[in-house]
Amino acid sequence: MRLLNAVVERMDLRNIMRSYSRIGRIEYPPRILLKILLYAYMRRIYSSREIERACRENVCFMYLLEGYPPPDHNTICRFRSKYLVGHEQDLLEQMTRLLVSWGFVSMASVFIDGTKIEANANRYSFVWRKSTEKARAKLLTKIVSELPGIVVSSGIKWHIPEIVEIRHLKKLRKKLCEKRETEGVVLVRGKGHHKTALQKALEKVSEWLGKLKQYARDLHICGDRNSYCKTDHDATFMHMKEDHMRNGQLKPGYNVNVASSEEFIIGNYISADRNDVHTLIPFMGRLGGYQIKNVVVDSGYESEENYCYFELLPETSLYVKPANHEQRKTRKYRTDISRRENMTYDAKTDSYTCAGGKQLTFDYDKKARSKNGFELTTSVYSCKACAGCPLKEKCIRAGGSKKPMEERNKVLYVSKRFASQREAMEEKINSEQGKLLRVNRSIQAEGIFAMIKEDMNFRRFLLRGAVKVEVEWTLLSLAYNILKLHHKLQTNRLGTGLVIPKGFPAGL
Repeated sequence: MRLLNAVVERMDLRNIMRSYSRIGRIEYPPRILLKILLYAYMRRIYSSREIERACRENVCFMYLLEGYPPPDHNTICRFRSKYLVGHEQDLLEQMTRLLVSWGFVSMASVFIDGTKIEANANRYSFVWRKSTEKARAKLLTKIVSELPGIVVSSGIKWHIPEIVEIRHLKKLRKKLCEKRETEGVVLVRGKGHHKTALQKALEKVSEWLGKLKQYARDLHICGDRNSYCKTDHDATFMHMKEDHMRNGQLKPGYNVNVASSEEFIIGNYISADRNDVHTLIPFMGRLGGYQIKNVVVDSGYESEENYCYFELLPETSLYVKPANHEQRKTRKYRTDISRRENMTYDAKTDSYTCAGGKQLTFDYDKKARSKNGFELTTSVYSCKACAGCPLKEKCIRAGGSKKPMEERNKVLYVSKRFASQREAMEEKINSEQGKLLRVNRSIQAEGIFAMIKEDMNFRRFLLRGAVKVEVEWTLLSLAYNILKLHHKLQTNRLGTGLVIPKGFPAGL
């Protein structure tokens, strides 16, 4: 508690002060409320009502209040979800700068890893992009087929476009309303009342318009994601390790990426993307202010785009385990004749020779772009003499084509740049330095999530929305750093860098 008090007193909170209104007075200084929140997170208390109760009963919270009365839970919640928004990265950066200035963090090696944490949202209020697109297409087909009859029955002149959009239905509804007012048609409801053809047409068009607007809204909220949750639009449905029903169900959550050095959290990145591969480059943009020598990640971050990004950073070296690193060690992988790695490549003729002695020659280069606009080039090789080959069934995989096996030929899709980058990384991670960094990634990055989820018992966010979730996770990161700093002070482990297991050279 005293260590927390000393650390917060050394932080500059003037930016948070500027977020308050100039009208009226500030009941509690931000430094008091920040101390209360951080100490509550250190004590595994996350609810604002429980924090209010602790301020009334716990002597440590009373000490941090410095004579102020216990704050109301609304005051605590308002400070966390309103006044800290936009300042969370500054607070974490200030603490990191303090740790660096004290010599406890060197930034020589940074370990990045991600985990998925459930959002505070209904697990069954999901909206799927593909289902919405199918329902929208089905409705548009129905509108095109039924619209001519509605226009004829209502007695208005209106040109039906080939592709019906929302703006067309709005114009049609406007014309129907004008005709109703001109003829003085009274809208009726309930049993015993007969609806006119004009009223039926107006109701049908209004129903279609409402559905199309809802589909457009759902697709807009999804953006480039495949799903979203109705009770937290920023959350995406993804698989969680905490599966209490044991049926692999999807839950709304966030992909939380953490950068650590010397067992301290130095950076966070909250994403709604289920895949880690798209989060590395924007995360490195947040860490651009630090002089980082080595960045160590797991195989989930490997991609050609990420390799090329780090090639443009000469001062920072990437260490990533290729996705097929463990698979390459197996006998099944080494004896699989369908794989490119088990074929002979001739650089002069730019061709591959398969196990049956047939040549796969270059056909063309296939161009594509990634989600971020990065250009990818894939070379396509094919064999023209697969007919009658006794190894054909082993060489050509059964899935992926509707053609019968007799009509199919072997085709290879090779990204030459990615293949060379992967081979270079294999050599890099198998060096003594690479092995040591990989061991420490398991200790540091995985250890952080183990402590937060098990020891601090944080498995589900309380706030909703990506902005507020980032504030909540940053508070948790600050509390974790103070706990880790206190533990290292007690065990006299401050300033220790990498953990060197037995058998490694001491100079690494």
